[in-house]
Amino acid sequence: MPRETFEAEIQRVKDDVLVLGSMVEQALLDSVEALKKRDITAAEKVFAEDKAINKKRFEIESQLMILIATQQPMARDLRLLASTLEIVSELERMGDYAKGIANINIRMGDAPLLKPLIDVPRMAEKGVDMLHRALTAFVNSDVETARMIPVEDDEVDALYNQVYRELMTFVIQDPKSIERANWLLWVSHNLERFADRVTNICERTIFIVTGEMGEIKSTDDEFWRKQNEK
Repeated sequence: MPRETFEAEIQRVKDDVLVLGSMVEQALLDSVEALKKRDITAAEKVFAEDKAINKKRFEIESQLMILIATQQPMARDLRLLASTLEIVSELERMGDYAKGIANINIRMGDAPLLKPLIDVPRMAEKGVDMLHRALTAFVNSDVETARMIPVEDDEVDALYNQVYRELMTFVIQDPKSIERANWLLWVSHNLERFADRVTNICERTIFIVTGEMGEIKSTDDEFWRKQNEK
């Protein structure tokens, strides 16, 4: 395969990764919006459409495996193909978080929300914004942006901490609310993990360009230690 053809195939893969990313972003926003409105029909739609995300992931993986097998890439080309395999896997898992939120909404049945959703939608919007910019950095080989985005994960962690404290207050005041509190805690946990996986994508982008592999932000353990010191 001529170099020009190989590069065209790589660009096609990158375009497909952006499509997959857009599907995941929309799924997360739709799942939270459905929960906010307690719209079970919309939640069932998000749940069902997760199959399309899975299918897209496998299509991209197939393209990548063919390129690896036929081109025997070296150095940066190999890092790009191998890391893209990791990135599409991360995106599929992020889609599972949206599916999980939709499933929670469905399982709640007719039960009302314990509290109006304020910080939960903020977590979703922040996570989606981080993902969108992380994928743009990936396709553009933008190491500087890839290094900066993970720092913003602390904002999502702080929102999670706020949601947790509020829910615990409700439970203390009314122990019977523990089940409804637990639903929202799991939703928040999914959103916090969604943002964590954005960091993984950024780390892969840096590895592709520089060959350096390592963590690029303070760990969640350090975040919680700082919270406890306040």
